[in-house]
Amino acid sequence: MTRIVECVPNFSEGRDMSIIDQIAAEIRAVEGVELLDVDPGKDTNRTVVTFAGSPEKIGEAAFYAIRKAAELIDMSKHSGAHARLGATDVCPFVPVSGVTMEDCVQISRQVGKRVAEELKIPVYLYAEAATRPERRRLPDIRRGEYEALPEKLKQQDFQPDFGVAEFNSRSGATVIGARDFLIAYNVNLNTRSVKLANKIAKRVREKGYQTRNPQTGKKETVPGTLKGVQGIGWYIDEYNMAQVSVNILNFRETPLYRVFEECDRFAREFGVRVTGSELVGLIPLDAMVEAGIHFLSQQGLSTGVSENELVRVAVQSLGLNELAPFDAEKRIIEYRFRRKGRLASMDTYAFTEELASDSPAPGGGSVSALMGSLSAGLSTMVGNLTSGKRKFKDVKKEMIALAEKGQELIAFFNAAIDRDTEAFNRIMDALSLPRGSDEEIALRQQALDEATREAICVPLSVLEKSVTAAALAATAAEKGNPNSLSDAGVAGLAAAACARGAWYNVRINLEGFDDREFAAETIKQANQWLSRVEESTARIREIMEKAFQES
Repeated sequence: MTRIVECVPNFSEGRDMSIIDQIAAEIRAVEGVELLDVDPGKDTNRTVVTFAGSPEKIGEAAFYAIRKAAELIDMSKHSGAHARLGATDVCPFVPVSGVTMEDCVQISRQVGKRVAEELKIPVYLYAEAATRPERRRLPDIRRGEYEALPEKLKQQDFQPDFGVAEFNSRSGATVIGARDFLIAYNVNLNTRSVKLANKIAKRVREKGYQTRNPQTGKKETVPGTLKGVQGIGWYIDEYNMAQVSVNILNFRETPLYRVFEECDRFAREFGVRVTGSELVGLIPLDAMVEAGIHFLSQQGLSTGVSENELVRVAVQSLGLNELAPFDAEKRIIEYRFRRKGRLASMDTYAFTEELASDSPAPGGGSVSALMGSLSAGLSTMVGNLTSGKRKFKDVKKEMIALAEKGQELIAFFNAAIDRDTEAFNRIMDALSLPRGSDEEIALRQQALDEATREAICVPLSVLEKSVTAAALAATAAEKGNPNSLSDAGVAGLAAAACARGAWYNVRINLEGFDDREFAAETIKQANQWLSRVEESTARIREIMEKAFQES
């Protein structure tokens, strides 16, 4: 899984594009980070910048942007409609994929410490990075804004988390922290009534609405149905419709599809219909996949389908194409970083032509991974063909689970097709390094050892996954639709070829490897996995032979 952290700093400048462009340029210059959005506001005199990248690089990009803002923005001359505390007002880090909230907390603290030490800006930690309960909420830290800083910094309970409590008139103070991903989402209604849209928003948002108790005559608060959801109703002149506009503060706690369905439920109570919805900005892949799984499950269909199909189902079910075409490649954060493997994305003819060329890569390792993908694909097909038939209802759940696991394996093996060739190419690169001096010889040997170890570990991981692929094929043969038995049989053969081919590549790359202890342990593990694959494929052969004898 690609490790991605999002960062959404807010800078106290929304009118001078030369300043905004220079800040954005600092982010663009960091390799491994992608600038996703720059949203300046003239009235607020504030710009929200969104970028994402690896955990190792995201903090570096954030620091450079904060440093440039400190250089170009003078808070003593700033005015705007939005509350603000400093040149960089707030800088949250958000886990997207392959990282935890704790990872983001650590990044926020590292950046905060560096900002305070190198830029002499007081830093306060908030949200999940907060060091005390009263600093979890940004408005609590920002109360009084920039103008109140000189006096507040004298107070004992307002000492910064990093830096000295001295007023920096030019840069103010900066709030840095970690929080969950916020999804800005609008639900479209077949009405222009803001009143009705607000009624729906108040029913779903966490804080709910106020009503008067008919018995006591006192006002009471009725909580909304969705935790971690903020919402209002408004009218959009461009679309000639009212919308329920919400912020989903934790999509894992309150999924996107749940917001859509709750708005639809209350809309019907008020005689209104939901016609579609709209995403503002970007969204994590998990949120879309979860929605696709939910809607397929509601239809009683298999959820063991491709990621692309899950996203398509989510887009269609949520009506995300109603106002404008929904481009998944641009709107899903992970897809902005997705780099399809050169080999895995080839068509069959191009791949076999590349394979047949006089280049040593791709070779047997990549083909072994491809065989694993073909095995998993066939088993997934059998699972889906079985789960959709009423007469196999007793094994429906098991077949859907099989198909879901198969999709995971397909993704792994497809990535391994290119990983194997890349590992081989790294060995070639290491062999080409100079060896004129003792130092060069040592560096070359170190690079060669590291590349060889990688060339061993890639097919070893393919071999490990082939155990699961073979087991899925065995389950498909044993419990799947009998009309697809031959498909399950071929899945078993493909898994066996994958395993044996990966075993060959592990063994040949271990030849001459200096770390003999590692080599011995690797061979032992590889042999165990190969034996398990052979057990599964032997079972498949028995099932096939029995079926043919009975026919």
